[in-house]
This record gives sequence, structure tokens and C-alpha cells, in this order.
Amino acid sequence: MVKDHCLFEPGRELIEALHMLQSDEEIEGQLGPVDEFRHIQTGDEDFPVHQFHDSRKALKKAAVEGAFLEVDELAGLAKSLESVRLIINFFQDREENEYPRLRELTKSVKLYPFVSERIGKILNKHGQVRDNASPELQQVRREIMARQSSVTRLMNKLVKKAQSEGWVEEDIGATFRNGRPVIPVSASYKRSIGGLVHDESTSGKTVFIEPAEVVELSNEIRELEYAERREIIRILTVFTNDIRPYLEELTAMHGFLAEIDAIRARALFAIRIRAIRPKLSESPSIEWFDAIHPLLFLSFQKSGREVVPLNLALNVEGRMLLISGPNAGGKSVCLQTVGLLQYMFQCGMLVPVGEASRFGVFSSIFIDIGDEQSIDNDLSTYSSHLVNMKYFLKHASADSLILIDEFGTGTEPMLGGAIAESILENLNGAGTYGVLTTHYTNLKHFAASSEGIVNGAMLFDNHKMQPLYELQIGKPGSSFAFEIARKIGLPEEVLQHASEKVGQDHIDFDKHLRDVLRDKKYWERKRQKIRLSEKKLEDLMLKYEQELGESEKKRKVLIAEAKKQAEEMLAQANRKIENTIREIKESNAEKEQTREARKKLEAFREVVNKDETAAENELAREYKKLKEREEELKKIRPDLRKKTQQKTTGKPKKEADTTIRVGDTVHVEGQDPPGEVMELRGNNAVVAFGNLKSRVKLVKLTRIESGRDKPSAEKKSSVNLGDWNVSKRRVLFRPEIDVRGKRADEALQKVTELIDEAIMVGASEVHILHGKGDGILRQLIRDFLQTSDVVDSYADEHVERGGAGITVVQFGP
Repeated sequence: MVKDHCLFEPGRELIEALHMLQSDEEIEGQLGPVDEFRHIQTGDEDFPVHQFHDSRKALKKAAVEGAFLEVDELAGLAKSLESVRLIINFFQDREENEYPRLRELTKSVKLYPFVSERIGKILNKHGQVRDNASPELQQVRREIMARQSSVTRLMNKLVKKAQSEGWVEEDIGATFRNGRPVIPVSASYKRSIGGLVHDESTSGKTVFIEPAEVVELSNEIRELEYAERREIIRILTVFTNDIRPYLEELTAMHGFLAEIDAIRARALFAIRIRAIRPKLSESPSIEWFDAIHPLLFLSFQKSGREVVPLNLALNVEGRMLLISGPNAGGKSVCLQTVGLLQYMFQCGMLVPVGEASRFGVFSSIFIDIGDEQSIDNDLSTYSSHLVNMKYFLKHASADSLILIDEFGTGTEPMLGGAIAESILENLNGAGTYGVLTTHYTNLKHFAASSEGIVNGAMLFDNHKMQPLYELQIGKPGSSFAFEIARKIGLPEEVLQHASEKVGQDHIDFDKHLRDVLRDKKYWERKRQKIRLSEKKLEDLMLKYEQELGESEKKRKVLIAEAKKQAEEMLAQANRKIENTIREIKESNAEKEQTREARKKLEAFREVVNKDETAAENELAREYKKLKEREEELKKIRPDLRKKTQQKTTGKPKKEADTTIRVGDTVHVEGQDPPGEVMELRGNNAVVAFGNLKSRVKLVKLTRIESGRDKPSAEKKSSVNLGDWNVSKRRVLFRPEIDVRGKRADEALQKVTELIDEAIMVGASEVHILHGKGDGILRQLIRDFLQTSDVVDSYADEHVERGGAGITVVQFGP
């Protein structure tokens, strides 16, 4: 099957010569190039493999003095040389560390461009000798063409004459027989044309005559063709003599081409069976995952079925595996898979196993599979097995792999089982590795009690009464003899009688064995699910912790950027206010210029509000993501929640006197400048900020104790306008509010806060968006505005900008 992928015979011969390697270096040397070529074939790269020609006979002939290469041999050599050149260029055009094993093969190959150039001067692209291969050849061919033209003209003239005389039919022209020009003439007129008869038709009615007028010219052409052949032979002989000193290198170059072909064939077969390059173990051992029998895989692939993969381990603790289970349960296939894959690996072929699989190297593989009985040698089935066992006992060592199918069968069970147990004990004592299949109970017991031997079972679904073809290591398997017999339809009284004969203890043992295997399989599945769940949980926790750290870093960056932007906006606002003040002063407070300056300031405030809103929204989104991640992580990690609580929980502070009294210095929530409480009115207080008085709810006020919580000079940034104290709050003020959907008390609270802020920053008007609806909320807000002594007027917004759904509030000077 691998040879089918070869391009020419030398590659096929190398595949046939593959043999079992016993050195790690040799195996790696074979596997490396094949695996690299597999990557080339599965990638998008176009490897040059179109002109592989077997030139071994031609090169061997060229070694003989006086011999010369024929034209077709020369053309084949040219194709091979071109393929070698393209392959070497393919690897030279790539990085030094790309395909190192294959690149190493090209280093020993020497290219001789002059050979290809010489061939190119002799042959054209169609593989024919060029006219200008030599001056003599060119002259000879010119003369041949001249005489052929003369013959053609003369033959046309003679044919027309014969047609006019009625000797030749009108639709028939000149032709050739034996390389000579002839005229097809009716047999009755053959005496009418003088010349040589070269042939006649099958019926004898037509005679092919070479006219006497062209005989001499044809003879001259024939002599010139002989001269042409002599000149071509001379050219080829000179070329062969010229390359004779380089035949050894050309032969090596051809061997390189064959090696590339063999590597390519193994790589293509590896792709076909989904094979990989496994890891190499330092000691003789087997650790395979998802191994499959390649031939079984290809067979199942045609019918769309899946092969049950094999997981297997042979190591120092368990060097020998004793597989038991029902007939047709897959024991022999398992055994053959082990032998075939190990042999493929040690022959330098990629194998169909899982990525994590590891292969050791064995010095020898001993196999006893099938029936080797022979009439000629007077050997029965059991005798042939014993002959093999004798050979195994004599030659097997600690680095040997033994594969025995149906161990101990072929004779009386008790005696055969005893002999098999003794052989197994001897092989185990020699430290041999191996896989054996059996049905014998005594061997299962022996394996369970012996170091170095482990039991294995081919699983069987006793509910559906069909094999699962899955190997489970650690427990022996049941033969399910009674169950299979019952499924086949053997009479129940026969089975009952058989049970009585074998004894209830044996039946119970087999039953308990099945129960143990069933329970083990169940708990193995449960444990695997738990292991996967824990792994997912660990991965999720790690992911959340990483994202939490990244979010924290991002939050700090956003806060720093927000602070920087706020400072820049504040500085810009201060400059704008100062410019506005200067313009008003310079214009002596004329109304038109004052209004214009105020418009500019309002426009600037709109820009600042938009920037502020975008920054706040971005920060809010990022902070929300951060909090969500924290909450998810806390759900998974309760210990993290405790740590978080420990970090945020400090020592209890002494309760401070927070009662607000007249004359206290207070802070208003969200505002830097402090104010003084002038009077108390229920839940509100009148607070003076310089000459500005404002009504503020008590819950928004924080009492400042003397000497503490006073804003530092660094935090203050203001511009004096008369007795006014202007802070960054003025820049960030937004003169509109949306109270749609809120209850009446909430809406009035929001409106009160807006008016207080507006008065504080000196705004001339604000907009309250309450919607239209039934007009209840609108009326409540307007009733409240009617009672405010700081409100100058209020009215509906322009109909194009919201109409009755928005109330515009104007403040007095």
C-alpha cells in the first residue's frame, strides 16, 4: 500500500527494503524526514514531483567505454536532473530551521549544471535531437529536406499524370511503404507505371509502386538518413564520454531522488491512515493512546464506521499484559495492532496513535499468531505452538516483545493451562515484555498474583450481548460462554446441565468478575467527569483572576486619564471664564457684547458637557465589567469573597458628632468649596457660599470639624468674579434633567437639586424633561416652581424642541 504512492521503481525498491531498526538514532533519522514531508503535503506548498525517471540502466551503460546513451535515455536523465534541481531549490528558498532533516539530505547532493546545459544543447523540449546539435548534423538535415522537397514535387506531378490517364483514382494521392514514396495503382494498370513494387493491398486489387523517376532521389535520402544517424551517435558518444568521470555523483543524485520518493510515499500513507510521529522512550516500553489498526481503519472508512481506539501501557511495573474476554471480542485484533504498529515504528513509518503516545525500541519481536500445523513436518496445532514457545524461551530477553494469541490452547485444558503458566512464569522471570490472549482461568489468577504481569479485559455488553472492542487494563475479562451460547439459541436444559458440571463456584466467579468490571467502568466514567469538571473550574478561576487583574489595571488607567482630562477641562474653563470677564469689562458691560460673550461661554459648556458625558459613560462601562467579574469570581471562590471583605473591613471608628447646627462649616456632597449653615428649615438648611445662599437638604451636608477636612489649596481652582467663588463644579454643571417615570417625591427632589446647583453656578435657565402624559407630573413641578423665590419665570419649551413635555425655568438676576 505504501509502494502505490511511489513515483518510480527505485522508490518502490526502497520501500520493499524497509526493515526493523534497533537504534534510536536510526529510527529518528527515518521518522524525522517522513514527518517533515507530511507537513509539506498537508500544507499549501507545491513540492516538485512531476519528473521522476529511472536512469539507473542508462548510467550503468554509460560506465562502459565506447558506449553511448540513446536519445530517450538522455531525455530521461535530463528530467531526473531537473527534478533534483527543483527539489534542492525548494529547500534553499525556505528558512534554515524549516524542514531541517530533509534539508540535511540535500547537502550531500552535487549539481552539475553543465550536464543539463549540454543535454539542452543536444535535445529540444520534446526530447528530440536539435538540428544545430552539430554543424555536420545541420548540413545533413538540410540536404535531406531539399531532396524530400524534390521527391514531393515529382510525386505530385506523377500522381496527376496517372490520374489523368485513369490509372489512379481522383481522390487517391501518394503515400509511403517501408519508408519509400509510392503511388497506389490499380492492379490492372501496374505495367503502365515503371518503377519498383513495394506492397499490395490485402485484396490484391491495389499495387503500391515507387516510380523509377524518384528511386534515385529516395536512395540519396536513405543514405543521408544513415549519415544523420551516424552523426547523432557521434554526438551522443562524445557527451557520454564527457560525463563518464561524474557517473558516481550522478548515480548518488539518482539515489537521492529515490530516497525522496520513498519518504514521500510513507508521508502520503501516513496522511491516509492519520498517522503521526510519536515520542521516543529511552527504554523498551509502550505507552499508547488512541492507537488504531491501520488496515482496519481503512476498511471501516469505506463503510463509514469508526474503529474503537486502543489505550495500552507496558512498563517496568506491568511488562506483560494478559488479555481475556469473549470470542470475537477484539483480543486478536488488539494483539495484531500492537505488533503491527511497533513494527511500523521501528521500520521508520509514522503510526496512527494519539499525540501523547510514546514508543520504546525492542531488539526483537516474537510472534505466535494463527495455526502453523503441517502434514509434511508432522506438526499439529498444539505442537507448532510448542515449537514456537521453545524458540521464545531460548532467545527472548529483557528488550524483547512477545505476542502470543490464544496462549495455551490446542490441548487438554488442565495440562495445557499448566504448561502455559510455567512458560509465562519463565518469560516473566527473564524480564520480557509481551501481550498474550487467553481464556484460561489459571493464567488470569497467575497474572493477578505475579509482579510484572497485569490482566486486561475486552469489554462486553451483556445486556445487548455484543462486544464493545474496548480494552480495559487491571482486571481479567469473562469469556461470557454461557451468555453467548444462550444468545445463539442453545437449549436451556443443555446450559443448565453444563452449569451443574462446571460447578456453581466457577459460575459465581465469572459472574462476580463481570459485576466488578461493570462497576469499575461506571466509577471510571464518574471519576473522569469529576476530573473534567475540576479542570474546567480551575481554568475558569484562573481566567477570571487574570481578567480581574487586567480590569483593575485598566480601571486605574481610566481613572488617571479621567483626572487628567478633568484638570485640562478645568484649566480650559477657567481661561474661558477669564476671557469672558475681560470681554465684558472691556465692552463696559454693553448688553449686546455681554450676550455674545455669554453665548460663547454657553457653547463651550455644551462641548465640555459632551466630553464629560462620554468619559463618564466609558468609565461606568469599564467599572461595571470589573464589578461583574469580581462577583462571578466571588461565586466560584468563596475564599476570595472573605479576603475581599477582610480588605474592605477596617477597625471600627469612633462615632463622630454629625449633627448639623447653625454656624457649622459644612461640605455639600459632590462639591469642593465649604459653606456655612445660616439657618435650619426642617430637613433643609440654608447654606451660604460667600455671598451666595442656597437651600440644601441636610442629608447632603457633612459637618466639618475645626482643623480637618478643609480643602487644600491644591484642590481649589477658582476665578474671582466680584464676591463669587467659581469652582470646577460650574464647568461640569448640566442645565437639564429627565424625571420621566419617577414618582412625584423623587421628581421634586431631583428638581430641587437642579435649581440649587443652577443657583450655585450662576446659570440663567434650566430645562426639566417631564413628558406630556396626563400632565400630572408637569403640574406638580410647576406648583413647586411657583413657591420658589429664586425662580423668575417658567414656560413650555418651543414646540419644535419638545413643547409641553419640557419646562424651561428662568432665574432672576
